[in-house]
Amino acid sequence: MKMTDGFRMFFRRAVPVFLCAAFLTACATADPKPAMEVVPEVKPGILKGYLPTESLPNSLALIPLPPEDSSAAFALDKDVQERSRKLAETPRWELAAVDAELMFPAAAETFSCALGIAITKEETPHLYMVLRRSLADAGLSTYTAKDHYKRVRPFVMMEQPTCFPQDEDHLKNDGSYPSGHTAIGWAWALILTEIAPDRADRLIARGRAFGESRVVCNAHWYSDVMEGRFMGAATVAKLHADPVFCADLAAAKAEYAVALSKGLSPTGDCEAEAETLARYPLP
Repeated sequence: MKMTDGFRMFFRRAVPVFLCAAFLTACATADPKPAMEVVPEVKPGILKGYLPTESLPNSLALIPLPPEDSSAAFALDKDVQERSRKLAETPRWELAAVDAELMFPAAAETFSCALGIAITKEETPHLYMVLRRSLADAGLSTYTAKDHYKRVRPFVMMEQPTCFPQDEDHLKNDGSYPSGHTAIGWAWALILTEIAPDRADRLIARGRAFGESRVVCNAHWYSDVMEGRFMGAATVAKLHADPVFCADLAAAKAEYAVALSKGLSPTGDCEAEAETLARYPLP
C-alpha cells in the first residue's frame, strides 16, 4: 500500500519520540553513584561528549536533502520565516536570545523552570555534567549534513539581523541544515524527561520551544529545526548504549530527588517565561 503524504509527514514528525521511547529503559541497571571524572574540553567551554565520533548518528545518511528553492517545503520555510519576523524585539525574541546561549552555567538555566529545580554544578553535579556532555554529542551529530550541504541561513539570504549578533560572523559560514541548537535542546528535553517523568509535558514543550527559538532568532529555517529535532532523538538513542552516560543519568535522577526534597527552586522568572511562550507562539 502506498504511503500517503499525510502519513509520511506524521511518521517523520513522530519518529523522534518513538526513537527515544525505544531506548529509554536501556540505562535502568546503571550504577547510581559514579565517581565524577575530569572531562577534557573539545573547544573552550565545550566538554567532550560521551560518544566517540564514529559512534555519532550520521545526519548525512539519516535526513533527507534540504528543500530545493522551488519546492513547497522551501515555500513553507520562507513563509514561516517571514511571519516569525513579527516577533522581533518582543519578549519572545529576547527568550530566543537566551536560548541561543550554549555556554555554561547560563545554559543550565534553560530548562530549570520546566524541570522545577535549579540546575547547578554545586547541587546537581551529575545532572550538570549530563547536560554539558550531551550538548557535544547532539550538536556534533548534525555536522556531516551541515558540512555537506552548507545551506545558507535565513539571516544571510534575507540580509536581516538575528537575535544573537555575537554569533553572526561564525554562523555565516556554518551550514544551516539541520539545526545543531535544536538537536541539543531536543536531546536535553528527552533526557530530562527520563530524569523527571512527572514533568514530561513541561520539558517536551520547552524542548520544542527551544528549537523554535532558532526560527524566531532568524538563525534557521523551519525545516532545519524539524530535522534537528530528529537528530537530537537519534543521539539520545545512541547515548543509552553508553555505560558512562547511563551511570551519570542514574546519578542525575538521584540528584533530582534530593533537589526536590531541599526545595531548590529555579532561579529564573518562570512566570515570565511561561507567559512569553503562551503569548508569542511561532506564527
